Amino acid sequence: MNTEETKAPETEAAPAAAPQGRAPRAPRRDAGRNGRGPRRDGGRRGETPVEEGPQLMEKVVYVNRCAKVVKGGRRFSFSALIVVGDQKGKVGYGFGKANEVSDAIRKGTDAAKRAMKKVVVVNETIPHEVYSEFGGAKIVLKPAASGTGLVASAKVRAVLEAAGVNNVIAKSLGSSNAANVVKAVMQAMLGMRTADQILAARGKKKKEAAQL
Repeated sequence: MNTEETKAPETEAAPAAAPQGRAPRAPRRDAGRNGRGPRRDGGRRGETPVEEGPQLMEKVVYVNRCAKVVKGGRRFSFSALIVVGDQKGKVGYGFGKANEVSDAIRKGTDAAKRAMKKVVVVNETIPHEVYSEFGGAKIVLKPAASGTGLVASAKVRAVLEAAGVNNVIAKSLGSSNAANVVKAVMQAMLGMRTADQILAARGKKKKEAAQL
């Protein structure tokens, strides 16, 4: 005769007792509350996010390689001419030298950012025609109508684009040395003034000048 075995009712297992001589571990605290753990956005408690500055245009105008002959062979060094601008009227150039191209470009970029200066830009062009000389470089810049574009060499174009000038006719009449051409363009840009600035220097207003 089959006998039915009686099963004891299942009950939840009691938690394992802590080993003798050791106190039970306290629940773990949230690491984010005491400022020790990272937050979901990648930062930490108490730190304010760093706001990025205006976007700058960086252009490598020229990279030169110099070789020095020594007893063991040749040692190369590099120099880079960099132009940096915010395309809103501020532009600068820098020159960097190093044993690697990347280091030379980085040094030139840092120098260009420190040397940024404000230039005059009116309706994406220059206010008037200008002629500039620096060393053997001779540059002529003429304002152009909207849609003309930049009719200029790559060296002159780098400075004008970084400054935010989009319509100019330029001509190089002298040396094609990259450093002198860039310096001549910067000299021309810094020497330009608007009509209001000239009238203000003479102590006149725009309406008074129109009546004369």
